[in-house]
Amino acid sequence: MARFNFRLQSVLNLKIRLEDQQRNNFAAARKRLSDEEEKLEVLKGRLAFYEEEGRQMREDVLVLQDLLDNENSIVRIKEYIADQEINVRRAENALEEERLKLVEAIKERKMYERLRERAFEEFMAEENHKEGVENDEHNSFVYTQRENS
Repeated sequence: MARFNFRLQSVLNLKIRLEDQQRNNFAAARKRLSDEEEKLEVLKGRLAFYEEEGRQMREDVLVLQDLLDNENSIVRIKEYIADQEINVRRAENALEEERLKLVEAIKERKMYERLRERAFEEFMAEENHKEGVENDEHNSFVYTQRENS
């Protein structure tokens, strides 16, 4: 039996490597998004702390400078949160882009795998046909030998 050789195997191997690379890019984008979301949560926690601290200050003896400092801290943290929310949206958009690229890479790999499967099926059909022809020739030869003897 002959050996199956897929003509586009090098392209299929390349598509597999590109898909793996795209999976790594997607994972890195997911990590960046997680990091940005974590930073946002830390900032929200700091905002909650400053707001609670401001409530505590208003219940105790009023020190005007401490209240002003607290309000300034709250305003600054809110600005940081707004900036971080922008970073999170950017990371989400980058993740979505990487996801779309990964989906495309998977589609391309699967397409070449289907081509390989079809080529293998054709190869097997051809081999089966050749084997059938060889069996017919062998049987004809054996039958002819019996008739002649």
